[in-house]
Amino acid sequence: MTPLRLSTHLHRARTAAAACALLALTYGTHGAHAALFDDDEARKRIALTNQRLEQFQRDVDARLSGLEQQIKNQGLVELLNGIEALKADLARMRGQLEVVTYEISEAQRRQRDLYVDIDSRLRRLETAPIAAMSGVDPVAPPAPTAGTSLPPTIFAPPVAPPVAVPIPGTAAPPGVAANTAGEQRAYDTALDQFKRGDFPGAIANFTAFVKAWPRSPLAPSAQYWIGNAQFARRDYRAAIAAQRQLIQAYPDSQKVPDALLNIASAQSELADNAIARRTLEELIVKFPQSDAAVKARQRLGMR
Repeated sequence: MTPLRLSTHLHRARTAAAACALLALTYGTHGAHAALFDDDEARKRIALTNQRLEQFQRDVDARLSGLEQQIKNQGLVELLNGIEALKADLARMRGQLEVVTYEISEAQRRQRDLYVDIDSRLRRLETAPIAAMSGVDPVAPPAPTAGTSLPPTIFAPPVAPPVAVPIPGTAAPPGVAANTAGEQRAYDTALDQFKRGDFPGAIANFTAFVKAWPRSPLAPSAQYWIGNAQFARRDYRAAIAAQRQLIQAYPDSQKVPDALLNIASAQSELADNAIARRTLEELIVKFPQSDAAVKARQRLGMR
């Protein structure tokens, strides 16, 4: 082979090798670029998917929080309703306890009056046969005999005619009996309404009773039940006003300690705890031996 042909073949071989190298380089660069482009796209899609998942998670958490809050609010409302119902039941039971206490005290008073009446009648029956047998008036002093005289201290001034004093259990004059019966009937009607839970009716009838018979022995109790009925209706300010009216109009009544205790209860319901404490302390100081004072000490944690 001539040197010219050998040079030509070498040139062609070099050209072909350069072309192959260039083609390989071009293909490799394109593959790397394609691989790099695929990784970026995948990363973008993964990031977008993560964002969607995070947003979905936030939406789920927000909905769950809303449901939990609704459940909590509903439970709180039910709890508050239950507390209010318990307060109403407690007020009703307190009123019933006051009624029972009053009825027991009235029964004891009537029992004492009946005992006094029976005892007085028995004494009259025991002294009557003795006076009839002796023929001497057991009340009149013995007459002086002839030639004798009694000491000056024995003689007494003329006695005025006896005044008729009503004895418990005996019949009173018709007008007085009718008036007393009307008072008792009106009082019992209002008290029955209180027992049935008809607090507005009881308030109206007890108020009418106090206006009709302000000097009746039952008037302080009627005024007390007005305040107690107002308390049962949860009108605590009206209850305080009614009990203060009792204290002002009947300061010597035995219902005054109970009225102060009811005032303290109403003040506690109004969240005036400091004022309620002072009222209880006033009750203990003024009426230390009363049953209401015992309850006041228990509320204050005192012995």
